[in-house]
Amino acid sequence: MNYIGIDIGSTASKVVVRGSKEAYFVLPTGWSSKETAQTIRGRLREMEINVEDEATKVVATGYGRIVVDYADRTITEITCHGRGGRELAGENCMIIDVGGQDTKVISLRDGMVYDFLMNDKCSAGTGKFLEIMANRLGVTLEELFDMAGQGTAIPISSLCTVFAETEIISYIGEGRERRDIAAGVVESVAEKVAQLAKRQSLQDKIILTGGLSNSPYFAGRLSEKLGKTVETREMGKYAGALGASYLAEEKG
Repeated sequence: MNYIGIDIGSTASKVVVRGSKEAYFVLPTGWSSKETAQTIRGRLREMEINVEDEATKVVATGYGRIVVDYADRTITEITCHGRGGRELAGENCMIIDVGGQDTKVISLRDGMVYDFLMNDKCSAGTGKFLEIMANRLGVTLEELFDMAGQGTAIPISSLCTVFAETEIISYIGEGRERRDIAAGVVESVAEKVAQLAKRQSLQDKIILTGGLSNSPYFAGRLSEKLGKTVETREMGKYAGALGASYLAEEKG
């Protein structure tokens, strides 16, 4: 049997394969989630996995889950991220998932989701904000974090991405150091994510998942703001897809 989890996010689509085949990969979602879903089908076919085979079970999650027409089930992001977080950090933990479109905070107790919050009203506390600001500074996301680690944060007061971008343009025009602007941008997002997390009871174990989970610097800034260590995991960005693959196995 093969159990496949597909997480179609706004920025990236993640796939985890477990069972007789073991694999994981990520693709940019691009402008068409439906096209991405078919690209994933093609990648799986190259791995000699037929999604129509009775020996293969597929669960799709993420905002584009409904376009995965070959999925056996579609399951919400909260459920899949919770199940994936359980595999990554145990049955009692808090999962902070900073995605491209939204930020989720999920608390597990005895392996079950008992509380969650999602910020999807504004991109200012998400990876999309960082991506926009990195583009404005002419750097990659990875370079943004590297610069931020060397700078002194300039306050970004605007809560709206559009107005925050205007602030940054003003700072650039004033000749402020890019590393200081980068530090301010990262600090702004970390503060918003921390505020969301603090609306729940913080657990002793907290893990960072999603697209920013491979950034020790961002995890460090969150740790300082929460007063607790925020851990990262190698498979952190695949939390939703990983959970979906386990649910594909458990729900048959």
